[in-house]
Amino acid sequence: MADSAQCARLLVYDYFQSEAIVAEQLQYVKSAKVWLKGHPQYHEAWLRDVIAADPTILGLGDIVLKDKERMQPKAGRLDLLFEDPENNRRYEVELMLGRVDESHIIRSIEYWDNERKRYPQYEHYAVIVAEEITSRFLNLISLFNGSIPIIALQLNALAVEDRLVLNFTRVLDAVTLGVDQESEGESAPADRAYWQNRGSDLSMRIADDIIRLIHGKVNPDLKPNYTKFYIGLTQGNRPNNFVTLRPRKKSCLVGIRLSDVDQYRAKLQSEGSLEPLPGNSEGGWLRFHLSEGQVKEFESLLTELLQKSYEESIS
Repeated sequence: MADSAQCARLLVYDYFQSEAIVAEQLQYVKSAKVWLKGHPQYHEAWLRDVIAADPTILGLGDIVLKDKERMQPKAGRLDLLFEDPENNRRYEVELMLGRVDESHIIRSIEYWDNERKRYPQYEHYAVIVAEEITSRFLNLISLFNGSIPIIALQLNALAVEDRLVLNFTRVLDAVTLGVDQESEGESAPADRAYWQNRGSDLSMRIADDIIRLIHGKVNPDLKPNYTKFYIGLTQGNRPNNFVTLRPRKKSCLVGIRLSDVDQYRAKLQSEGSLEPLPGNSEGGWLRFHLSEGQVKEFESLLTELLQKSYEESIS
């Protein structure tokens, strides 16, 4: 079982607004367990909306909401679908108030299987969230782990004075299964302000430097295309995402599609300061972080990579 000190994530709600709490200001307050199952106000739809508004409370990383109440081919709706653009992962999340049961496990696996078959280019995880996960069902779920990557999160709702605390504890972790990496998501539009908020002024400057390099060295007709999952490119009002940019706080994650990833990964490593991220070579993506000033420092190499990728995209 995972260390609860590392896995538990706390969120305090006061009239549905979150508050940031500085550690030095915390004082001991006795709490009381609140069961959300059957609660007239804090029902499953409320919980779904809370998680959708701030997915980080699940402790699954810097994930982005892809869809909620997602229709499935053989009826039923997936509660929440999240994506981790940096690691090319998707999380199929099923919520259940009260004690987890067999039908909930089966439904979670079915939805996970549907999504991985529809989008095999992603690494998929089935995530079960319930207020009570007994040892019996924990043992049952663990039988699938390895062949079916399942993450089990136990939700504890606690009343602290006039506030409600949501505590998600990872009681079962998944064994990861590798898949190919690919890009998808043009149908999720965003804008520059969205990425300015997710990243920083610094990382947006890096993204702008790369786009200027593309304009000057590759094709001046290519324009930035802001989506919820990355900053891509358009050419003649059509997407051509041979490169994707994901501004972070202190760097910009760059993805360049290439037919021979291993060759260019080795070339990147030989530069010393540019470290390619691990990934499946068959996916065709070379991924690395750029810090401030590195676009100019490695302009020659970046130009070579971008020109090669663009030529392959139009051939």
